Amino acid sequence: MKRRNQTQLSEFFLMGFSEDPALQPLIFELFLSMYLVTVSGNLLIIVAILSDQHLHMPMYFFLTNLSMVDICFTSTTIPKMLVNIQMQTRAISYAGCITQMSLFTLFVGLDNFLLTVMAYDRLLAICHPLHYIAIMTPQLCVQLVLLCWVLAALDSLVHSLLVLRLSFCTQVEIPHFFCELNQVIHRACSDTFLNDLMLYLAAVFFIVGPLAGILYSYYKIISSIRAISSAKGKHKAFSTCASHLSAISLFYGTGLGVYLSASAAPDSGSTAAASVMYTVVTPMLNPFIYSLRNTDMKRALKGLLFHK
Repeated sequence: MKRRNQTQLSEFFLMGFSEDPALQPLIFELFLSMYLVTVSGNLLIIVAILSDQHLHMPMYFFLTNLSMVDICFTSTTIPKMLVNIQMQTRAISYAGCITQMSLFTLFVGLDNFLLTVMAYDRLLAICHPLHYIAIMTPQLCVQLVLLCWVLAALDSLVHSLLVLRLSFCTQVEIPHFFCELNQVIHRACSDTFLNDLMLYLAAVFFIVGPLAGILYSYYKIISSIRAISSAKGKHKAFSTCASHLSAISLFYGTGLGVYLSASAAPDSGSTAAASVMYTVVTPMLNPFIYSLRNTDMKRALKGLLFHK
């Protein structure tokens, strides 16, 4: 057998948004501000829900998990970018890149599945209110969250193992601010057919499937709301899912924007810029979406902040 004369890859280079040194302080301050708002906002949501007995119900249990995942989601990518700007380097180790890619895939999958579970929760609450408490037990809520973790972990693990079998040439430059799965795969020197096939299959089962479930849930919800005779009743029913619907629109809308920008110019910085919307902006806005349009959350936050 012939030995392959191949240089061992030790690091990747994250090209980020701009190579202009004058813009780096501005980018650092902007992303640091957004990261701090994201972490503090989601932590506030978690603490408010845990401290208010009135919010110990399935909808807010899932929201607590979503807020926790959003903190982890942004913490996977932003701190490393901020450190690189401060250190004036673009390097990330091979192990660090694979770890970042795996964690990012895990948490984006969790966001996806949790939003689907929350849609199912709203479906039961609005379409089957008399059986809601009997069906959505604490045990079922925990099982649904565990199922989300298992599915997201399996998806992340499979992609990570397939990436580990790839070989990379030296001086690998990724036109992104973090190690995104698709970008890493298409920087490989070896055949990526199996990786691409798995990406398409995962998109069908883990993105199209949950999205179809969300659309079906809201089709049934809207049908039930239309059947309510009073305008006050319709408004009350719709208000219970308005925040979740806004979060879904933001998450999938920005994700679709990233997909379209990547398809139009896969090697340009436009993908990195578009990715900011669902990797940074969406987790940052979720606490505002769920607190500003929700009377119970506003009451809990006021009680937490002003000890009322």
